[in-house]
Amino acid sequence: MRIIHTADWHLGRTLEGRSRFPEHIAFFDELERIIQEEKADVLVMAGDVFDSVNPPADAESLFYESMVKINSRCRIPIVLIAGNHDHPERLAAPSQLAEAHDIYILGYPQTSPLFIPVNGNLLQLAALPYPSESRLQAVFSRSADESAIRNAYNERIKSLFHRMTRSFKKQHVRLAMTHVFAAGGTASESERPIEVGGAYSLTGEAFPENVQYTALGHLHRPQAVHHGDRTIRYAGSPLAFSFSEAGYAKSVTLLDITPEQEQPDIREIPLSCGKPLVRWEAEHGMNQVKQWLEAKRDREAWVELYLHLNETPSMEDIHYLRKHHPGIVHIYPVFPEQETQPAAVNRNQLPIDELFQRFYEKQTGGAEPEQELIDRFMELIAEEGEDE
Repeated sequence: MRIIHTADWHLGRTLEGRSRFPEHIAFFDELERIIQEEKADVLVMAGDVFDSVNPPADAESLFYESMVKINSRCRIPIVLIAGNHDHPERLAAPSQLAEAHDIYILGYPQTSPLFIPVNGNLLQLAALPYPSESRLQAVFSRSADESAIRNAYNERIKSLFHRMTRSFKKQHVRLAMTHVFAAGGTASESERPIEVGGAYSLTGEAFPENVQYTALGHLHRPQAVHHGDRTIRYAGSPLAFSFSEAGYAKSVTLLDITPEQEQPDIREIPLSCGKPLVRWEAEHGMNQVKQWLEAKRDREAWVELYLHLNETPSMEDIHYLRKHHPGIVHIYPVFPEQETQPAAVNRNQLPIDELFQRFYEKQTGGAEPEQELIDRFMELIAEEGEDE
């Protein structure tokens, strides 16, 4: 059986207000091509279909149209679970209609596994959507102690997987899938946290032993989480969503597996659909950047620019940069006194809404505030100014 594991699509996400919609369209076209070229039998998606619980209409349309197109053209089962960004009820609303087309959409955690016929074989899949306390309608621990919470959470997830996998037979393919933070995984700035401290991170003991592969979602870099002989893996996101991911290749994971194998044969298939995110360090000022622009450097990339200057850049300079490279997302001036810390940003030059966003990200471990929250903050600042 040949299975493609993907996750963390985050449809509807923007990059500082810039649409990623064309890149997501390209991703689905590339995914369909990979499925056909590799003759895949199953597609599994480990959560965060959308970037928010209330995704834009075009993102929802793209999702449903793409799933129908892939299913009808490639004739393979598709299994998707809700991540922490997804609204479980909204995502799974068309599940009965979708299942008639071999598309399985799971919103809330459940204890029943999926048994999916695949070309004369059987895929046994313990699929666990994002298992928060609220979605499980349970309190993991009454204690405020972080280690007690973590142990209780571990035991709860372990118990759920045990209930789902206890009927699995070794003569069939056996998989687990969930959307969690596994201890030992490497995060980037683009994941919004789903654990408080380390309390809601899972250790390897929580994942089932009687499966051949555990497909994970949440972390955006493709990576294995090592725990004994178990094969536990994040597929990563198809697009880079923050500049902390600059230089990292994106991929989907392909598994070749038979019931007799203890572990699958794993191969990463690189993706080319997303624009790269790059950092420019212009140590020689505007003239150096102008040379790069004339040479059309990184023309099809999103750019974070660190511009070394002796004085604040003029609006004319900023307009010039934006005009000649629409993909420049951030422009950070770096003054001589900051050059020992080249990535530092002069906070006095930042607008108040960006200072608030940076404060929010720092306090929450990398989460991005919703635009509605930023707008409300700016309203409060304006109201306070009027009162004064």
